[in-house]
Amino acid sequence: MAAALTSSLSLSPSPSTFRGGPEPSKPKFLNFCSKHTNLAFAILPHTHCRRHKTLRILASVSVSNPQALTGPEELSASILSKVTYSDRGVLLKKEEQEEVAEVAEKLQSFCVSEPVKWPLIFGDWDVVYCSVPTSPGGGYRSTLGRLVFKTKEMIQVIEAPDIVKNKVSFSAFGFLDGEVSLTGKLKALDDKWIQVIFEPPELKVGALEFRYGGESEVKLQITYIDDKVRLGKGSKGSLFVFQRRGNST
Repeated sequence: MAAALTSSLSLSPSPSTFRGGPEPSKPKFLNFCSKHTNLAFAILPHTHCRRHKTLRILASVSVSNPQALTGPEELSASILSKVTYSDRGVLLKKEEQEEVAEVAEKLQSFCVSEPVKWPLIFGDWDVVYCSVPTSPGGGYRSTLGRLVFKTKEMIQVIEAPDIVKNKVSFSAFGFLDGEVSLTGKLKALDDKWIQVIFEPPELKVGALEFRYGGESEVKLQITYIDDKVRLGKGSKGSLFVFQRRGNST
Protein backbone atom coordinates (compact mmCIF):
# COMPACT_ATOMS: atom_id res chain seq x y z
CA MET A 1 0.00 0.00 0.00
CA ALA A 2 2.79 2.43 0.92
CA ALA A 3 4.78 1.87 -2.28
CA ALA A 4 1.66 2.14 -4.40
CA LEU A 5 0.47 5.27 -2.67
CA THR A 6 3.82 6.95 -3.09
CA SER A 7 3.59 6.43 -6.86
CA SER A 8 0.78 8.97 -6.86
CA LEU A 9 3.39 11.69 -6.35
CA SER A 10 4.20 13.67 -9.41
CA LEU A 11 6.11 16.84 -9.27
CA SER A 12 6.69 16.45 -12.57
CA PRO A 13 4.51 13.96 -11.41
CA SER A 14 4.56 12.33 -13.71
CA PRO A 15 6.23 16.32 -16.39
CA SER A 16 10.52 23.28 -22.62
CA THR A 17 8.70 26.58 -22.11
CA PHE A 18 5.12 27.80 -22.46
CA ARG A 19 4.70 28.95 -26.00
CA GLY A 20 4.62 32.71 -26.00
CA GLY A 21 5.68 32.95 -22.33
CA PRO A 22 8.94 33.77 -20.56
CA GLU A 23 11.46 31.05 -19.83
CA PRO A 24 12.72 30.91 -16.25
CA SER A 25 16.48 31.18 -16.00
CA LYS A 26 17.04 31.05 -12.25
CA PRO A 27 15.90 28.70 -9.46
CA LYS A 28 13.97 31.48 -7.71
CA PHE A 29 11.01 33.23 -9.26
CA LEU A 30 9.38 36.24 -7.70
CA ASN A 31 6.67 36.72 -10.28
CA PHE A 32 4.25 34.10 -11.48
CA CYS A 33 3.77 33.71 -15.18
CA SER A 34 0.57 35.19 -16.51
CA LYS A 35 -1.91 33.08 -18.39
CA HIS A 36 -1.18 32.58 -22.05
CA THR A 37 -3.90 32.34 -24.65
CA ASN A 38 -3.29 31.08 -28.17
CA LEU A 39 -6.92 30.98 -29.23
CA ALA A 40 -7.49 33.51 -32.01
CA PHE A 41 -10.59 34.58 -33.89
CA ALA A 42 -9.92 35.47 -37.52
CA ILE A 43 -13.37 36.85 -38.35
CA LEU A 44 -14.89 39.70 -36.37
CA PRO A 45 -18.67 39.33 -35.94
CA HIS A 46 -21.03 42.02 -37.20
CA THR A 47 -23.20 42.02 -34.08
CA HIS A 48 -22.70 41.57 -30.36
CA CYS A 49 -25.02 38.54 -30.31
CA ARG A 50 -23.19 36.82 -33.15
CA ARG A 51 -19.87 37.35 -31.38
CA HIS A 52 -20.95 35.33 -28.37
CA LYS A 53 -22.22 32.52 -30.55
CA THR A 54 -18.86 32.31 -32.31
CA LEU A 55 -17.06 32.13 -28.97
CA ARG A 56 -19.23 29.30 -27.71
CA ILE A 57 -18.76 27.22 -30.84
CA LEU A 58 -14.98 27.54 -30.87
CA ALA A 59 -14.69 26.83 -27.16
CA SER A 60 -16.68 23.64 -27.63
CA VAL A 61 -14.44 22.46 -30.45
CA SER A 62 -11.28 23.19 -28.47
CA VAL A 63 -12.32 20.87 -25.64
CA SER A 64 -13.98 18.01 -27.52
CA ASN A 65 -11.67 17.69 -30.53
CA PRO A 66 -7.99 17.13 -29.64
CA GLN A 67 -6.93 17.78 -33.23
CA ALA A 68 -8.31 21.35 -33.02
CA LEU A 69 -6.43 22.25 -29.83
CA THR A 70 -3.50 24.60 -30.31
CA GLY A 71 -2.48 26.16 -26.99
CA PRO A 72 -1.84 25.11 -23.37
CA GLU A 73 -5.02 26.64 -21.95
CA GLU A 74 -7.28 24.73 -24.37
CA LEU A 75 -5.29 21.51 -23.92
CA SER A 76 -5.35 21.90 -20.14
CA ALA A 77 -9.14 22.37 -20.14
CA SER A 78 -9.52 19.39 -22.46
CA ILE A 79 -7.56 16.95 -20.34
CA LEU A 80 -9.50 17.95 -17.22
CA SER A 81 -12.81 17.49 -19.04
CA LYS A 82 -11.76 13.95 -20.01
CA VAL A 83 -10.73 12.77 -16.53
CA THR A 84 -13.27 14.55 -14.31
CA TYR A 85 -15.79 12.11 -12.78
CA SER A 86 -13.77 9.12 -14.06
CA ASP A 87 -12.91 7.89 -10.55
CA ARG A 88 -9.29 8.84 -11.27
CA GLY A 89 -9.27 6.83 -14.50
CA VAL A 90 -11.06 3.67 -13.39
CA LEU A 91 -14.20 4.39 -15.43
CA LEU A 92 -12.41 5.31 -18.67
CA LYS A 93 -12.35 2.92 -21.62
CA LYS A 94 -9.11 2.13 -23.42
CA GLU A 95 -9.79 4.58 -26.25
CA GLU A 96 -10.60 7.31 -23.72
CA GLN A 97 -7.32 6.71 -21.92
CA GLU A 98 -5.56 6.99 -25.28
CA GLU A 99 -7.19 10.39 -25.81
CA VAL A 100 -5.93 11.54 -22.41
CA ALA A 101 -2.42 10.37 -23.31
CA GLU A 102 -2.60 12.22 -26.63
CA VAL A 103 -3.51 15.52 -24.98
CA ALA A 104 -0.84 15.00 -22.30
CA GLU A 105 1.79 14.49 -24.99
CA LYS A 106 0.79 17.77 -26.66
CA LEU A 107 0.88 19.62 -23.34
CA GLN A 108 4.41 18.38 -22.71
CA SER A 109 5.67 20.56 -25.56
CA PHE A 110 4.49 23.63 -23.58
CA CYS A 111 6.25 22.70 -20.34
CA VAL A 112 8.77 25.15 -18.91
CA SER A 113 12.40 24.14 -19.44
CA GLU A 114 13.15 23.64 -15.73
CA PRO A 115 9.84 22.57 -14.10
CA VAL A 116 11.57 21.43 -10.90
CA LYS A 117 12.42 25.09 -10.21
CA TRP A 118 9.00 26.44 -11.17
CA PRO A 119 7.17 27.93 -8.13
CA LEU A 120 3.78 26.68 -9.33
CA ILE A 121 4.65 23.16 -8.18
CA PHE A 122 3.92 24.21 -4.60
CA GLY A 123 0.40 23.98 -3.23
CA ASP A 124 -2.43 21.50 -2.71
CA TRP A 125 -3.28 19.15 -5.58
CA ASP A 126 -6.02 16.61 -6.23
CA VAL A 127 -4.98 13.40 -7.97
CA VAL A 128 -7.65 13.26 -10.70
CA TYR A 129 -6.19 10.62 -13.01
CA CYS A 130 -3.65 7.83 -13.30
CA SER A 131 -3.16 5.70 -16.41
CA VAL A 132 -2.83 2.74 -14.04
CA PRO A 133 -5.90 3.44 -11.87
CA THR A 134 -4.90 1.02 -9.11
CA SER A 135 -1.40 2.52 -8.77
CA PRO A 136 -2.26 5.34 -6.34
CA GLY A 137 -3.83 3.54 -3.39
CA GLY A 138 -2.68 0.00 -4.12
CA GLY A 139 -5.02 -2.75 -2.96
CA TYR A 140 -7.53 -0.19 -1.75
CA ARG A 141 -8.06 0.78 -5.41
CA SER A 142 -8.27 -2.74 -6.84
CA THR A 143 -11.60 -4.10 -8.09
CA LEU A 144 -12.24 -5.86 -4.78
CA GLY A 145 -10.80 -3.04 -2.70
CA ARG A 146 -13.18 -0.48 -4.23
CA LEU A 147 -16.14 -2.59 -3.12
CA VAL A 148 -15.04 -2.19 0.50
CA PHE A 149 -13.16 1.11 0.49
CA LYS A 150 -14.73 4.09 -1.25
CA THR A 151 -12.11 6.72 -2.02
CA LYS A 152 -13.21 10.15 -0.85
CA GLU A 153 -10.10 12.23 -1.56
CA MET A 154 -6.64 11.67 -2.97
CA ILE A 155 -4.48 14.72 -2.24
CA GLN A 156 -0.86 15.70 -2.65
CA VAL A 157 0.56 18.75 -0.86
CA ILE A 158 3.93 20.16 -1.88
CA GLU A 159 5.41 22.63 0.59
CA ALA A 160 8.46 24.83 0.01
CA PRO A 161 11.22 24.09 -0.02
CA ASP A 162 11.19 20.26 -0.15
CA ILE A 163 8.27 18.62 1.70
CA VAL A 164 5.74 16.32 0.02
CA LYS A 165 2.62 14.99 1.73
CA ASN A 166 0.31 12.38 0.18
CA LYS A 167 -3.08 11.50 1.64
CA VAL A 168 -5.82 9.10 0.63
CA SER A 169 -9.04 9.34 2.62
CA PHE A 170 -11.69 6.63 2.35
CA SER A 171 -14.88 5.23 3.80
CA ALA A 172 -14.83 1.53 4.72
CA PHE A 173 -18.11 -0.39 4.40
CA GLY A 174 -19.86 2.93 3.90
CA PHE A 175 -19.64 4.10 7.50
CA LEU A 176 -16.08 3.83 8.87
CA ASP A 177 -13.87 6.76 7.85
CA GLY A 178 -10.12 6.42 7.50
CA GLU A 179 -7.04 7.76 5.76
CA VAL A 180 -3.51 6.79 4.82
CA SER A 181 -0.87 9.52 4.72
CA LEU A 182 2.82 9.78 3.90
CA THR A 183 5.35 12.56 4.38
CA GLY A 184 8.52 12.71 2.33
CA LYS A 185 11.53 14.84 1.47
CA LEU A 186 12.05 16.02 -2.09
CA LYS A 187 15.35 16.05 -3.95
CA ALA A 188 15.82 17.37 -7.49
CA LEU A 189 17.81 14.94 -9.63
CA ASP A 190 17.94 17.29 -12.62
CA ASP A 191 15.74 19.96 -14.24
CA LYS A 192 12.77 17.58 -14.68
CA TRP A 193 13.27 14.53 -12.48
CA ILE A 194 12.84 14.40 -8.73
CA GLN A 195 13.27 11.83 -6.02
CA VAL A 196 11.15 11.62 -2.89
CA ILE A 197 11.95 9.45 0.11
CA PHE A 198 8.87 8.87 2.25
CA GLU A 199 8.67 8.01 5.92
CA PRO A 200 6.62 4.96 6.93
CA PRO A 201 2.91 5.51 6.17
CA GLU A 202 0.44 6.47 8.87
CA LEU A 203 -2.98 4.79 8.95
CA LYS A 204 -6.01 6.24 10.71
CA VAL A 205 -9.22 4.21 10.98
CA GLY A 206 -11.88 5.47 13.33
CA ALA A 207 -10.18 6.14 16.66
CA LEU A 208 -7.15 4.02 15.77
CA GLU A 209 -3.93 5.62 14.54
CA PHE A 210 -0.63 3.85 13.86
CA ARG A 211 2.35 3.60 11.52
CA TYR A 212 3.34 0.50 9.58
CA GLY A 213 5.93 -0.65 7.05
CA GLY A 214 9.17 1.17 6.28
CA GLU A 215 10.52 3.99 4.16
CA SER A 216 9.74 4.12 0.45
CA GLU A 217 11.21 5.96 -2.52
CA VAL A 218 9.92 7.23 -5.85
CA LYS A 219 11.48 8.94 -8.87
CA LEU A 220 9.22 11.02 -11.09
CA GLN A 221 9.38 13.38 -14.04
CA ILE A 222 7.46 16.65 -14.29
CA THR A 223 6.08 16.79 -17.81
CA TYR A 224 3.83 19.87 -17.57
CA ILE A 225 2.84 22.53 -15.04
CA ASP A 226 0.58 25.59 -15.01
CA ASP A 227 -1.59 27.35 -12.43
CA LYS A 228 -4.34 24.71 -12.66
CA VAL A 229 -2.86 21.45 -13.95
CA ARG A 230 0.25 19.41 -13.31
CA LEU A 231 1.25 16.30 -15.26
CA GLY A 232 3.77 13.72 -14.22
CA LYS A 233 5.23 10.44 -15.40
CA GLY A 234 6.39 7.75 -13.05
CA SER A 235 9.59 5.79 -13.50
CA LYS A 236 7.57 2.95 -15.07
CA GLY A 237 5.71 5.26 -17.45
CA SER A 238 2.43 5.80 -15.59
CA LEU A 239 0.76 9.14 -16.42
CA PHE A 240 -0.64 11.24 -13.58
CA VAL A 241 -2.92 14.26 -13.85
CA PHE A 242 -3.17 16.66 -10.89
CA GLN A 243 -5.61 19.54 -10.52
CA ARG A 244 -4.86 22.38 -8.14
CA ARG A 245 -7.38 22.42 -5.32
CA GLY A 246 -9.74 25.36 -5.58
CA ASN A 247 -9.85 25.10 -9.39
CA SER A 248 -12.37 22.25 -9.61
CA THR A 249 -15.29 22.82 -11.94
